[in-house]
Amino acid sequence: MSQTGSHHAVSEETLPSELEQAHQGEVAENPFADPGLPPHEPRRQDIDEKAARASERTVALLFTLSMIATIAFIASFVIFPVDKIIYIWPLGHISVLNFSLGMSLGIALFAIGAGAVHWARTLMSDEELIAERHPIEADPETKAQVLADFAQGAKESQFGRRKLIRNTLFGALSLVPLTGVVLLRDLGPLPQQKLRHTLWSAGKLLINQNTNKPLRPEDVTVGSLTFAVPDGLAEDQADFAEQIAKAALMIIRIAPENIKDKRERDWAYQGIVAFSKICTHVGCPISLYEQQTHHVLCPCHQSTFDLSDGARVIFGPAGHALPQLRISVNSDGYLEALGDFSEPVGPAFWERG
Repeated sequence: MSQTGSHHAVSEETLPSELEQAHQGEVAENPFADPGLPPHEPRRQDIDEKAARASERTVALLFTLSMIATIAFIASFVIFPVDKIIYIWPLGHISVLNFSLGMSLGIALFAIGAGAVHWARTLMSDEELIAERHPIEADPETKAQVLADFAQGAKESQFGRRKLIRNTLFGALSLVPLTGVVLLRDLGPLPQQKLRHTLWSAGKLLINQNTNKPLRPEDVTVGSLTFAVPDGLAEDQADFAEQIAKAALMIIRIAPENIKDKRERDWAYQGIVAFSKICTHVGCPISLYEQQTHHVLCPCHQSTFDLSDGARVIFGPAGHALPQLRISVNSDGYLEALGDFSEPVGPAFWERG
C-alpha cells in the first residue's frame, strides 16, 4: 500500500530540524558530553554601584550587630546573678544568665556568618571558572597560577576597596574571642576555705532526708543505712545543691564490738556512726551498703570503703577514707553533731594540704 494515501500525513513543521538532528547525533555518540556552562549573568551589584554600597552597608550592619552581641555577652556575666530564674514562654523557667549568654553568643556568631554569606553572594565574584584536573604535585606554572588566582580573588572580593566591610569585620572577629576569655571567669574565684567547711556545726540536729524529721537513736537499727542532712537545709534554698554536695551524711549502726577503729568508736554514739556520703574519688553519692561486711560501695567507679574500720578504702580508685562526723545525743534525745567534719569531704583538690 502506498503511504501517500495515508490519512496521518506528517507536517513538515513537526519534523526535527537539521540542528536538532545533529545534536541528537552527538548525544548518541557521547551521551556524557560536557554541556558547558551557561553564560554568566551579572548581578545588580555588578552594574549598579548604589546597590553595591547598599550591600556593603548591610554586611557592615551585620558585623556591627555581632560586636554589640559580643559586648552583651560580656555584660551578662556582670549584670545577671547565677541563681536568677525567670519564666519565658514557651521555654518555661530558665536561668537568666544562661539564656542571655546563649542568645548573645548565638547572635554574635550568626551575624558574622550571615554577613560573610551576604558579602560573598552580592559583592564577591560569582563567575564560575573551569579548572582542569592536574597531578597532586603542582608544577611551578600551577603554583604561579594559584598565586595569581588568589590575587585575582582578593581583588574581586573588593576587600581593599570596601573599607567599611573590612573594618567592621576586623572589629567583629576581634571581639568574638573575648567570649572565650570571659568564660574563664567560671574557673574562679578561688575556693578559699569553702571546700574545707560544711553546714555541720556543734548542736546541729541530724535530719532524716526521707522524712525531714530529727533522728533519734532508736530510729537507727543495726545494719540499717539512713541518709541525713543538717537541720535548716531545705531544697528550695538557692544554694541547696552546693551545700548538700558537702553535707550529705550516711548514718549506720554497727555493734560496738565490731568497730575496729578506736577513733570511729569514740566519735560514734552506741554504735551509730556518721560518715560523709560523698565519695573521695570524684564526688559521687554513695548509696550501696552491705550489711554483713559493713562495706559501702560507690556506684560510679566501685570504690569500696570499710565502715567498721574508719571508712578506709579497701578497693577502687578513691584516694582516702570517708570523713567521719562526730555525733552525740542532746537533752531532748535527738542525734546531733558535735562539730564539722575533721577534714574536707569529697575528692582531693589542689589547695588541700
